[in-house]
Amino acid sequence: MTGKPDPRIRNIVILTGAGVSAESGVPTFRGPDGLWEGHRVEDVALPEAFRRNPLLVQRFYDERRAALSRVEPNAAHLALARLDAEWSGALLLVTQNVDDLHERAGSKRLLHMHGELKRALCTGCGAASPWSADLSGAPACPRCAAAALRPDIVWFGEMPYHMDIIEAAIDACDLFVSIGTSGAVYPAAGFVDHARSCGARTLELNLDRSAGTPMFGEVRHGPAGALVPEFVAEMLG
Repeated sequence: MTGKPDPRIRNIVILTGAGVSAESGVPTFRGPDGLWEGHRVEDVALPEAFRRNPLLVQRFYDERRAALSRVEPNAAHLALARLDAEWSGALLLVTQNVDDLHERAGSKRLLHMHGELKRALCTGCGAASPWSADLSGAPACPRCAAAALRPDIVWFGEMPYHMDIIEAAIDACDLFVSIGTSGAVYPAAGFVDHARSCGARTLELNLDRSAGTPMFGEVRHGPAGALVPEFVAEMLG
């Protein structure tokens, strides 16, 4: 990237991770002590954990869902929404985050590959429904009324959503950008290699060096709230 719009770039895929929402006050997935909000990841982010202690898992995600009302989109979310609104080429924003801050900022061309806190998944019929209330009371599925609901979150060991759409977009992209990701969680960590193999330019915007940094053609380090608006302004000229 040169600081000026590149006329050869028409199709963009952007991947966002926890670093984008961290500046809004949303905790990153795993802290330096190896815990996520005081819990072992193995106790709240595995299908086996839900089968072993469903009440603990439901309460954990109920708390995360309720916490969304206390955070707001930051400058990075707003800048990406501006790019979504003003970019005339193809654009796909893929987020690993389960919060709703991209939507609240105004992004439309958006996919949640790891699910959403504000959706619930039926353990029986598999239907997903918008959901804002607690799940710890074991409410029945509004579609089939025959089974309980779980958070519509992709846990470790489960297949991320929308992979066919994401892979097709990367096949056709001219620029792949990763923002605020660890570069360590697959399959998302493999997107940069996919993009490079298709001839796309690659850019990482991250607070610090990530596990995936060596794979990118260009890297910029700093807070997302500063880097992302600069990047968007550059792309829109």
